[in-house]
Amino acid sequence: MTIRAYHPDDLDVLMQLWLKTTIAAHPFVQTSYWQESESLVRNEYIPQSKSWVYQQEGKIVGFISVLEECFIGALFVDEKAQGTGIGKALIEFVQMRYTELSLEVYQKNERACEFYLHRGFTPASTQFNAETQAMTLIMYWLQA
Repeated sequence: MTIRAYHPDDLDVLMQLWLKTTIAAHPFVQTSYWQESESLVRNEYIPQSKSWVYQQEGKIVGFISVLEECFIGALFVDEKAQGTGIGKALIEFVQMRYTELSLEVYQKNERACEFYLHRGFTPASTQFNAETQAMTLIMYWLQA
């Protein structure tokens, strides 16, 4: 197990992981929305963020991206590796590097909401995402 800084050479692997897991985690959002968002994630979000990858036996099985020094824009773990502590390790990794973090998660993604609650994130507000027609939850974490 290794957590290391993202390298531009990782981009294709990250994008495949992102698209596959985001579609699976959000069955209430049209698949076409994620497919149409792929270029924005690839060309803007990932390059503008600080990202780290989780490698297992030389293969990237998860990653986390932090935008603007405080916003977790992505936390994705390969479906086959979910529930094995990779997401927890990635969250704890960034919690050791930042004093405050925020994120936005779909309310219908109950597994993710519970995960973030158990990592010390507090719900702050809800928003309606007009593009996906789904409610999101804004959550914050402050270093104790």
